[in-house]
Amino acid sequence: MDDQELKNKEREQADNKMIMDAFNHLLDTYLHSSHRRKVDIITKAFNFARQAHKGVRRLSGEPYIMHPIAVAQIACEEMGLGSTSICAALLHDVVEDTDYTTEDIENIFGPKIAQIVDGLTKISGGIFGDHASAQAENFKKLLLTMSDDIRVILIKICDRLHNMRTLASQPKNKQYKIAGETLYIYAPIANRLGLNKIKTELEDLSFKFEHPEEYDRIMQKLSMTEKERQDLFDSFTAPIRESLDKMGFTYTIKARVKSPYSIWCKMQNKHVTFEEIYDILAVRIVFIPKDRKDEINECFQIYVALNQIYKSHPDRLRDWVNHPKANGYQALHATLMSKQGKWIEVQIRSDRMDDIAEQGFAAHWKYKEKNSTDEDTELNKWLGTIKEILDDPQPDAMDFLDSIKLNLFATEIFVFTPKGEVKTLPSGSTVLDFAFQIHTFLGSHCIGAKVNHRLVPLSHKLQSGDQVEVLSSNSQHVQPSWINFVSTAKARSKIQAILRRESREQQIAGEETFKQWLKDKDLQPSPDIITKLCALHEIDTQENFFIALGKKTVILSDKDLEALNAKKSSSASGWKKFVPFIGRKKKEEATHPVSKELLVADKNFNKKIPCVISERTIGMYIFPQCCHPIPGDDILGFIDGRGHIEIHKRSCPTASKLKASFGPRILDATWDMHRILYFDATIEVEGIDRKGILHDVAEIISNKMNVNIHKVSFTADQGIFSGQIELRVHDREDVKTIIGRLKKVDDLKEVRQIM
Repeated sequence: MDDQELKNKEREQADNKMIMDAFNHLLDTYLHSSHRRKVDIITKAFNFARQAHKGVRRLSGEPYIMHPIAVAQIACEEMGLGSTSICAALLHDVVEDTDYTTEDIENIFGPKIAQIVDGLTKISGGIFGDHASAQAENFKKLLLTMSDDIRVILIKICDRLHNMRTLASQPKNKQYKIAGETLYIYAPIANRLGLNKIKTELEDLSFKFEHPEEYDRIMQKLSMTEKERQDLFDSFTAPIRESLDKMGFTYTIKARVKSPYSIWCKMQNKHVTFEEIYDILAVRIVFIPKDRKDEINECFQIYVALNQIYKSHPDRLRDWVNHPKANGYQALHATLMSKQGKWIEVQIRSDRMDDIAEQGFAAHWKYKEKNSTDEDTELNKWLGTIKEILDDPQPDAMDFLDSIKLNLFATEIFVFTPKGEVKTLPSGSTVLDFAFQIHTFLGSHCIGAKVNHRLVPLSHKLQSGDQVEVLSSNSQHVQPSWINFVSTAKARSKIQAILRRESREQQIAGEETFKQWLKDKDLQPSPDIITKLCALHEIDTQENFFIALGKKTVILSDKDLEALNAKKSSSASGWKKFVPFIGRKKKEEATHPVSKELLVADKNFNKKIPCVISERTIGMYIFPQCCHPIPGDDILGFIDGRGHIEIHKRSCPTASKLKASFGPRILDATWDMHRILYFDATIEVEGIDRKGILHDVAEIISNKMNVNIHKVSFTADQGIFSGQIELRVHDREDVKTIIGRLKKVDDLKEVRQIM
């Protein structure tokens, strides 16, 4: 046996040991769960999948079968799913990646496992394809499959979680695509299904790959402040433990530390530093009820006991035990003042509530009656809403995703019908949302409502506890402006469907009117005539021209005929390239010459190589106004419809949609600037008005830091001032330094960067 054969044999033996260790760990986890012992079928699924994927390796170099085993492990250990789900997880890539069919799976493993594997195959390869339309179709497939068997989406989330845990082996542009897609779709769905632990890990992993330096910085600061948090936790919980022991409760008290992604979001949204975030630590009390039927009352007994030890914040009691969230989450949240003078949130839950908070809907099965076959009603409501949206899919895939996200991210409010039925709606919902929630006909003819017996318009925003009686009239019809009055996906999709239907009818009527006019004027139809008439009436598209004719807002006459016969005049208008974020430079400021030709990503363009933005290449890229990136920001590239490359911040909302919808067109991008060019940045300040405050601000920026102030605008009212300062800086580090120094100015209370 030569050296190569020996190495191959050793590698094969090592692979076999690794595979069997992973599978035995899976079996061991399953046998320690509360599910029935169906080891035979799990072993059969493992052997089948192992044979099907034989010889195939992942990018990381490990045998491919390790991925299905890992997905099954997550399904079993972290979601609490049973043998059917474990088998489906082991087999989830077999139909897509090998010659086996769904029929083969059904013949060997039965219809239920085959149905789940088929659902997973349909939505595989990432939800999103190269084009938004394909992406919307795949997303619809995913959601429709969910309603057939919820385990399809649960296993798909397990699959995504393992892909995120092993994302380091992928090239950078793939990392941004997968991380963006995860944040945009998978984390919200995990949240909506109550998978809090998995949702948090998906967010943190996405954050880690999109903003590695920021992630490392926050993790380092969490590590440095760990002892301080532990001391606070120990002193805060000591009297609580004493009280609960006296009351005879069996309980555990855990410290819950805010996730790195949540901390970063708060730093971005509130424009604060890590040190200025005060709710990093929360306390979770998980108790085993003395009487399972009385667990809600026991939650409040603990709350009363806590109030005898610490003062509670009157506006921060959240009762999710009597009114669970739509994803099944139950807990009592209270905010208490510690002896150290810090507000600390305390979450009170039973062990059942804690399982549901961590494992979501999967945990409901653990506590169901043995003979109960009822599906979770809240989940069915949500899936019903999704199905209604899919009945009238919107033509624009991005709009479709946004309308789904409206419901995924929403905080719920509870509204009552005149008969006292409770309806759950997203926070910010209006009377019109409520009307469409009841029935499409009621929504489309809504003229207003009585809220708590008071007459309000259909744009009125509802609050939790409102009682709503919808008023309607057959003479009322859907108006285009209604789209501005709704926030639920159902209402938005129904309004748009009705408007599209009406527009189509008006367009057909307009086309008939146009044909008749041409016939009367003895003209032959041609695209040139329509183009000229659109320009004459200042209408942007042919469809809108026909709609205007159908509505009779445009009436064709002899003047139109005269205009058609007039000599054609044209003015050339070219598309103007711009780099809007580069600061206006004074004559004396030195800059490198920039390339004037836009880079074109043709079929030979290598997407794996990062775009390097330097003084020499900056003119080759487009910088849209949406996020205003400057050197020092984490950035990515996006190939637009013309093949040109846009540069966005990785945290830009537009970039988030692009990552989720057009993943193959995402590129890695880095800066290579040498503090020569200047860029615009805007800082916002607020504080107490006093004599000389503006001088102090200008002194720090202009004299001490030698930074050019481009524009200043300040206003003062009743002793409070606010203002914006537009600066010329080299990079993001300049902005951070300026903000840090301004925060030390007396009476300057808020300093934040807005651009």
